[in-house]
Amino acid sequence: MSALPKHTIIISPIGNLGTKLLNQVSKAVYHIFGYPTEIIAILEEIDFAFDPVRDQYHSTSVLDELARNAPHRAFKVLAIAEVDLFIPILTHVYGEAQLGGKACIISTYRLKESLSPINSHEVYPFRVIKEAIHELGHTFNLRHCRDHACIMHYCRTVKDVDRKANQLCRYCNVLLEDELIRLKKMPRNV
Repeated sequence: MSALPKHTIIISPIGNLGTKLLNQVSKAVYHIFGYPTEIIAILEEIDFAFDPVRDQYHSTSVLDELARNAPHRAFKVLAIAEVDLFIPILTHVYGEAQLGGKACIISTYRLKESLSPINSHEVYPFRVIKEAIHELGHTFNLRHCRDHACIMHYCRTVKDVDRKANQLCRYCNVLLEDELIRLKKMPRNV
C-alpha cells in the first residue's frame, strides 16, 4: 500500500452524494489547483450547525469543525453538503470559505433549482463544480471578481452560476499562480 501524498485537497461529502459527482469535482479541483485530491468524509453529520428558526445550517460553524477535524495531510478541505446553508447577513449561501484558510463548504441544495429534465444531468454537476472551484479559490486567497464570466464572480442566483464559465479569468489565474508559487516556498509543518 502506497502512502498518501502530503498536502492533499480533501473533498469531504456530507450526506449521500454520488460517487460520479464526487469524482467529477475531484478531477476539476486537480485540474485547476494541481494538488492531489482524496475523497473522505470528515464530518458524518452537521446537526450542530442547524438553526431551527431559519431551518438552515450555519456554514461558518461547519467550517470551524472541518478545519479542526481535518487530517494532517489535508492542505485544503472542501465539504459538499446537501443541506441549505446560511450566514446571518444573507438568506442563503451556495458556499463559504475561510479566505486564505484551510476549509470551505458548498451546498448542493439550491444548485438543483430551475433544472430542466432534459439537461439536468449536465447542468447540475457543472454548477456543483463551479461552486467547488469558487470556494476553494477563496482558500487560495482569491477574492470575488468583477468579470461575470470568471468562476470567482459572486453569484446571487443559479442563473448567475450558469452564466459564469468554469475557469478563472486571466487576472484571477495570475493571482492563483502567484499564490501557488508563494505556498510552495513556505515551509510545511506536517
